[in-house]
Amino acid sequence: MPPGALPVQAGARPAGTRALAVGRDVENPGGETGDTDVENPGGETGDTMSVIATLRSSRAAATGRLALAPLNSRSLRDQAYALLKDAIANTDIYSERQPLRLDERELVKALGVSRTPVREALSILEQEGFVRTVPRRGIFIVRRSKREIIEMIQMWAALESMSARLATLNAPDAEIGKLRHLFDSFQNSPPSEHIDEYSDANIAFHQMIIRLGGSRLIEEATKNLFLHVRAIRRATISQNNRAARSIIEHLRIIEALERRDTELAERLTRQHTLDLAAHVDRYCDFLD
Repeated sequence: MPPGALPVQAGARPAGTRALAVGRDVENPGGETGDTDVENPGGETGDTMSVIATLRSSRAAATGRLALAPLNSRSLRDQAYALLKDAIANTDIYSERQPLRLDERELVKALGVSRTPVREALSILEQEGFVRTVPRRGIFIVRRSKREIIEMIQMWAALESMSARLATLNAPDAEIGKLRHLFDSFQNSPPSEHIDEYSDANIAFHQMIIRLGGSRLIEEATKNLFLHVRAIRRATISQNNRAARSIIEHLRIIEALERRDTELAERLTRQHTLDLAAHVDRYCDFLD
């Protein structure tokens, strides 16, 4: 997926892709490994549950599979890494409490390669903190704690507000103008009536501000934060009328950028994201 590209419609899957199950953790009292051997931190046993995530649609994450296409002749490890990371990023990893397990055999089958490049890709993802390996249980997508999420959002606020500042100094008018078009669809009806579409526009807005700043270092620093910050933005956008407040704040930020009001653009952008951190602190106990 190109940087900044929005997910396709819910349930859609790119042509030629295979659906890959992501199991929820189930205790195996015999200690054997297999497709249903997944960790259950509560110590309870039960049937394997599934969660759906697609490579291109985070909204399809409610149905239980990663959509992955077979790889081509380019570096198999690098391709597997990029596709798996993108698929994880588009998975609704905070919708339920149970751990999400990746089945290595299903990954190999879906990608159409041997185990070696898949294991190498998973090793990189583990080093980056996106997955964790549990001996005799499998590989699990990492969820962050409430405190970790708040700290990530605070770091994002610092980096995005600096990007807004830099954008007022360096970004072309035409590029800043594109921010307004993200919200054209919501001029005649409130975001609450199109919450999924608005969620996509909201996420694209914050990505664009990072890019408009023109700092490669900031872009690199936000890449790994983005997976979790995006997931939390999606999970909270429909809560407490946040969507309606969000679009008003977005338009104020755009106006400050268009006027090249450096101090105001930086301040509004920072406060907008810090308000998300405050919301998570107050309302998102499901993260604990």
